[in-house]
Amino acid sequence: MKSRKSGAINLDTHREIAELLAVRRIFASALVAGFLLLFCAFRAPLGVAALGPGRPAAELSVGDAIVLGLVEGITEFLPISSTGHLIVANHVLHLDAEIPLTNAAGQALWFKAPSTRHPQGEPLTLKLAADTYSVVIQFGAIAAVVLLYWPTLRHIGLGLLGHDPAGLRLLRNLLVAFVPAAVTGLLLNRWIDAHLFSIKAVVVAQVSGAVLMVAAERWRKKYSTPAYAVLNAADLPVRRAAGIGLMQCLALWPGTSRSMATIVGGYFAGFCPRLAAEFSFLLGLVTLTAATVYKGWQSGPAMIAVFGWPHVLLGAVVATVSAAAAVKFLVSFLNRHGLALFAWYRVALAAVLTVLYLL
Repeated sequence: MKSRKSGAINLDTHREIAELLAVRRIFASALVAGFLLLFCAFRAPLGVAALGPGRPAAELSVGDAIVLGLVEGITEFLPISSTGHLIVANHVLHLDAEIPLTNAAGQALWFKAPSTRHPQGEPLTLKLAADTYSVVIQFGAIAAVVLLYWPTLRHIGLGLLGHDPAGLRLLRNLLVAFVPAAVTGLLLNRWIDAHLFSIKAVVVAQVSGAVLMVAAERWRKKYSTPAYAVLNAADLPVRRAAGIGLMQCLALWPGTSRSMATIVGGYFAGFCPRLAAEFSFLLGLVTLTAATVYKGWQSGPAMIAVFGWPHVLLGAVVATVSAAAAVKFLVSFLNRHGLALFAWYRVALAAVLTVLYLL
């Protein structure tokens, strides 16, 4: 009995050491990125776009970049919707204007120039650049998960090499959970961008998500049994991983929250709150990387042309540090209190947004 207790203590100690090293890596990376940011800022001052020698196509202040980085980092892994908060933040910062931008000579700037296939073309707007910026700085949140969960990612890498069966099973479950949202997102991407990026859509999603969270928390406490529980993400049955993936599809509606949907899906799959959150973080690493690369490839050059590289670096650095803090907070908080407080926060936010923007 004594040896078992000693082993548990040693395991906890190793975990604490790993977490401490991860936090140190995050701040070291942020420091290096900060020096790069200063170097870039001296060469291309913040707030000046890369279009034309006269005036910038649009302005993004240092304060705006920091605010968006904080909002992204804090809300990406909390079950309150980063996309919904960023839509609101862009609105408050007046970054959602859809007036076509022009260069210093007054010539129209194009996201997609007129062609035989698209005679009207698609003009470059501040909203398009800001929406892309909000997605691309997710690289900061991705970096936070990589640094905090590096030992787990190492096991996955060893699994790919045939040296860690559990790591390979975990990768399988993550990919199975990733596919439904990836396919649905590709099919509905344009429709979602055209119809759901609004304050009204965010309000509806916040309230609906709150109801789902309360129901899931009650279900977990009342019906979750030891026989149904899954104690390790690698041991999750494939069909339950697919169920989490289907839940993640709900997050395509801005304001729903990818984190909320996957944590709730984790509850229904048999995870305890801590495992549900950690699986959500790892799944987010796959999903956010795919979304960020896709969006960056699609409209990243236009965003850089409007805002410049220094803003992306600043937003990503701020997002990395704040996302790391949010991840550490969420795991500890869910173990003690569950999802209920986040549900009430969503209802309160929806009420405030309704009063300020919809009435």
